[in-house]
Amino acid sequence: MLNEIPHKGMIRLTRRGRASLIAMGALVAAAAAVVVPLLVPGDGGTKVPQALTVPEGWRASQVYEALDKALGVPAGTTKKAAPGAGLKLPTAAEGNPEGYLFPETYPLNDKSTLAGLLSSMVNTADKKLNGSQVTSGADRDAVNPYQTLTIASIVEAEAATKRDMGKVARVIHNRLDRSVPLQMASTLNYGLNRSTLNRTTKDTRAENPYDTYARTGLPPTPIANPGAEAMKAAISPSQGDWLYFVTVKPGDDRFTADFDEQQKNVPEFNKPRTSGKPSSA
Repeated sequence: MLNEIPHKGMIRLTRRGRASLIAMGALVAAAAAVVVPLLVPGDGGTKVPQALTVPEGWRASQVYEALDKALGVPAGTTKKAAPGAGLKLPTAAEGNPEGYLFPETYPLNDKSTLAGLLSSMVNTADKKLNGSQVTSGADRDAVNPYQTLTIASIVEAEAATKRDMGKVARVIHNRLDRSVPLQMASTLNYGLNRSTLNRTTKDTRAENPYDTYARTGLPPTPIANPGAEAMKAAISPSQGDWLYFVTVKPGDDRFTADFDEQQKNVPEFNKPRTSGKPSSA
C-alpha cells in the first residue's frame, strides 16, 4: 500500500483491499449475511441455520464471530474454544488457525458444534492447500508452505480482482527476493487489530511484528484465510519485474517496477479522498 508515509517503495491499498476494509467495518452485518437464512428444526423446538459461508479473506476473528452467531452462543465463545478444539494444524502454525479456516460453505444442523465446525474448516484447508502442488511451488520460490500461505493471505487482502492476484503475488516475491520491506498496510492493520485506510508514521513505529514498513520479510503468520485463487497465485505468480502497484480507479490497476512512475500514479488514487468524494470500491 502506498502513499501517506513518504518512504521509497511503499505499496498502496488496492480496490479489493478497500472493499475488504469496508466489509470488516461492519462485522455484525457481514456475519449475519453469510448465514443461510433457511432454518431446520433442532431439539426442543429450537432452530439453527442450515449453512454458514466463510468468505475469502476473512480474518479468524470474523469467522469466530460468525460461528458465535450461527450457533447462538455468547460472543467470544468460539475464540475461547479454538485452542482446545484439537485442530490438526501444522507445526509451523504453533496452534494459531489463522489462514487455515478455509473459505467455504459449511452445513449446519442441531448437532453442529464449534469444535466440529472449526475442525472441518482446518481439514478442508489441509486438503485444498497442503497438496504436492503447494509444496513444489514453495520449494521453487524458496519459501516453505506456511510462508506460501502467508503470501496468499496478503494477496487476498491486497488484490483488486482475481485477475490481479498473480501480479500482486509477484510484487511480494520480487520484494522478498530483493530484501525490500513489503510495506503493506493490510499487514500493519492486522497487527494493530483494526481495518482502516488511514495510517500515520506513528503507526509504523509501534512494536508490531506485522509492521512490514519497518520490518523486512513476511509477517509471522497469515493475516486472513485465503481462497484457492489467492493460493494458486502465491504458488505460481505472474511473470514480471513489478515492485509497486496501485488501483487508481475500478478497472485501472497499475503495476510498475519504476518508483517514479508509481509516484505519479499515487496522487490519482488520492484525488477522491482529498476532494472529499468517496472512493469507488
